[in-house]
Formats: sequence, structure tokens, C-alpha cells
Amino acid sequence: MNLEKFQESMYQLVVETSTNLPKDVRRAVKAAAERENAGTSAAMSLDTITTNIKMADDNISPICQDTGMPTFKIKTPVGVNQMVIKEAIYNAIVKATENGKLRPNSVDSLTGDNSGNNLGAGTPVIKFEQWDKDYIDARLILKGGGCENKNIQYSLPCELEGLGKAGRDLDGIRKCIMHSVYQAQGQGCSAGFIGVGIGGDRSSGYDLAKEQLFRRVDDVNPHEDLRKLEEYVMEHANELGIGTMGFGGETTLLGCKVGVINRLPASFFVSVAYNCWAFRRLGVQIDAQTGEINEWFYQDGDKIDFDQAQQQEQEVKSESRTVTLTAPITEEQIRELKVGDVVQITGRMYTGRDAIHKYLMDNDAPVDLNGQVIYHCGPVMMKDEDGQWHVKAAGPTTSIREEPYQGDIMKKFGIRAVIGKGGMGPKTLAALQEHGGIYLNAIGGAAQYYADCIKSVDGVDLMNFGIPEAMWHLDVENFTAVVTMDSHGNSLHEHVDKSSLEKLAQFKEPVFS
Repeated sequence: MNLEKFQESMYQLVVETSTNLPKDVRRAVKAAAERENAGTSAAMSLDTITTNIKMADDNISPICQDTGMPTFKIKTPVGVNQMVIKEAIYNAIVKATENGKLRPNSVDSLTGDNSGNNLGAGTPVIKFEQWDKDYIDARLILKGGGCENKNIQYSLPCELEGLGKAGRDLDGIRKCIMHSVYQAQGQGCSAGFIGVGIGGDRSSGYDLAKEQLFRRVDDVNPHEDLRKLEEYVMEHANELGIGTMGFGGETTLLGCKVGVINRLPASFFVSVAYNCWAFRRLGVQIDAQTGEINEWFYQDGDKIDFDQAQQQEQEVKSESRTVTLTAPITEEQIRELKVGDVVQITGRMYTGRDAIHKYLMDNDAPVDLNGQVIYHCGPVMMKDEDGQWHVKAAGPTTSIREEPYQGDIMKKFGIRAVIGKGGMGPKTLAALQEHGGIYLNAIGGAAQYYADCIKSVDGVDLMNFGIPEAMWHLDVENFTAVVTMDSHGNSLHEHVDKSSLEKLAQFKEPVFS
């Protein structure tokens, strides 16, 4: 095999997967946008998502700033050296990271040190299978941490909130799947996709679940019972009303694929792999002799471009109030805002994720944060020849991870606004009410849309934590997000969670005999 050509083919696969959403996923997103009620927060979110997809195409930049854990599934003919293939993939990953197509995501689990090139123990994930074909089948999925954290595994029989007992039968499996959609809420960047693995042990069950995500969105399960189960879930999961980003709405789930393997008599696992709307997975057929790409998978049919003209024709002005804020923000300005308001921020904001929040609990801030805005974001950054940093992708990360710290940090430093996705919990809500703060929900995965709002990078602190975890000083213009937790004790996330749990209860009775 021509190893240089094969390595270039792997690089192309990585770049395309990160920047070019598959056609089957585009069709699912388009269908969701068409059935959403105009003027709602969910409709606005889907407009932002489709704009972001188009911008990623045009910029050849990451669709989402969390480029995830690169997971390869490689089928090779007999006689192909898999060690050589692995080395070529490593080189392609390093090149893609250097070129800003992947964010450096490989972190030492004990020290927290970022390798900087996406290589490290267990990174990337490469799963090989030998087969009797004469070509190489290489597939890649980039699954971010936000949706990975909403994976869930059930051990039957069990008791499920809202659904009661789930037994060791098809109805018990059905209940687990419905509950998995409920528990994800908006934290995994709904509307999403799920892969379900029935059986196996704990590890093989999850492997099976993730394997389902390599299936086409529009395929039909050849197993009759599983086909009926997939159709049931797709019909009824959208009745939960969780909606895009957890704002409520008509579409919560865009795809459901289920597989089954044998299990031990004593164990019955149902494993669910959740994936966000930014469903980045592609595949290629490669000539085993030349290393060249012969065919791309998941890219058949007409491409939906989501051009701006089409979006403008469909756009209906929201009834929500729009407010412009410039930091430093006063408590009086915050107290005037309520859930549902659309906020546009112009001026300064600072990024802060897990490492920053932990650091601020025990240390002084490197800058004056009084009246300022913290953005839960780990951007993709590139430095130019003059040493100036530029933002390549900058969508929000899942905020609930900061729940143990957020309220205390806001009160300690006088922070007035926090931007993230998926909402936060009761401790933060109480602090917002006491201190005078708001939580703003940005659109998860919309990394190009928000990067376009960032006009310059004016500094950075705590780079020792690595690029995703550093505190970046950003100058922004018309950075748009929705108030979903206000200073009056109101939380849209709490409301949607409660209402979707009530709706979940209607699926308690048996369906499959």
C-alpha cells in the first residue's frame, strides 16, 4: 500500500467528518426545521443550527468546537498491516489538530495535562475487524463530551422515574429507551440521535450501542421486533416536548437505531449512546493497494445547503424581547431580564470551563470579573505568523458540570451573566436569585455561528490548563443567547424537565406483548 496516500486519505476523512455534516443527517435536520412552530425558541435554534452547518461548509471549519473523541472503525483485508494503518491514523490526527480541524482533546486523566495533539493513552480509539473483501472500509465518528455524558446504561429489571417497573422483555427495553431520551433533556444538544445496544456485558453493550450510530439515519432494521421498536420510539419520543436545546418544541429525537446480542442469564443490559444534532460520522472505501479513496459513505443523494436566502424566507420574527448588554453589567440590568428574553452581548466576555471554575474556588481571578460575563466554552484556536490568536470554532459546552462551583464563583467575583448550554441546577438558580445573575443558553454545536460573533482575542490566562480550558478574553459583537434562568427564581430547564416527565408517564402501560 502507498502509505503516504493512505495517510492523506485518513486526513481527508478527519477533515470532512469535522466540517461537513453527512447528507442523511442534513435531511433529518431539515425535516425538523420544517415541522417546528415559527417564532419559537426552538425554531430560532434550528435556524441557528442550519446557519452553522452552512458556515462550516464555507469555512471548512469544525461544525462544533468539541471535536470529540475520534473513534475509527476499520475493516481490513487479510494481510494488511494494521499497525501501519494505526500509525498513519495517528499522523493524520496530529496534522488535523495542527490545522485547526480538531480541538486538542486528549487529557491525562490523573494530571489533567493536555497532550496538545490529540494523541495519548487510548486516544484516538481505533477498532479493527478483518474481513474477506479486498478493500479497506474506514469509518469515523467524532462524538463530543456533552452528548457522551448523556450515554446511559440500564440493568433490567429496574424502576424508572415516570415509567415504573421495566422488566426483562421488549416492553422493559422500550421503557429504558424512552427514559434515556427524557434524561438527556437539552444537555446533549437535542434534537439528537440514539444508538441502543441490547444484551452483552457492560462494555460490549456500550460498544454495540455506539456501533448503531454508524448505521444510516434512513435505513430499516431487518429484525422485525427491533424495527417496530425503532418506529415506536421515533413516533413517541417527540411527544415528550423537550425540543431543540431543551427549549420545548416538536422535535426531540432525529434518529433511533437498535441492535441486539446475546447476554449472560444473570445480566440484562440496555445501553444507550446519545449523539447530538451535530452527528459527525463519515466513512470511506479505500483501495488496499494504492491507499486512495474510491467512495464516500453517507453522502449519497442531493446535498441540502441551508442557504441564507432560504432561511430568510422562512424566518418569522419572534415575539421575545431582545435586549443588548455590554459588560460591566449592573444588577439593575439583570433584574429587568426574565426567562424567554433574547440577549445580545457586545463587548468583553471571558471563557471558563471545568479547570477555571475549580481554580477560581481557591484562587484570585487573573482579571477583574465584577459585572462580567463568563462563557462556558472550550474554543478551537489558531495562532497566526504574528503570534495573534484567532477563534476557529466557539460553541458552548454543557454547563451542568459547573453546578458545584457556579453560584459560589458568581457571588465571590461579582459575575453577572453565565453563558452555556443545557441549563444548570437548583444551587445555581438560588445564587442567581440571591446575587442578581442570569443564565443564558446559547445554541449547542453552533461553533461557526458564534465564532463569527467574536471579533478579536484580546488576551489569555491560565494557558497551563491547555487551550480548551484556558481563560480567553474575547471581544464580541451581537453574541445572541436566550435567558433560560433568571434572577427571579424561574428556570425554563426545570419547567421542561417537569412537563416532559409528566408526558413520559403516559408510556407506562405495555405496548409489546
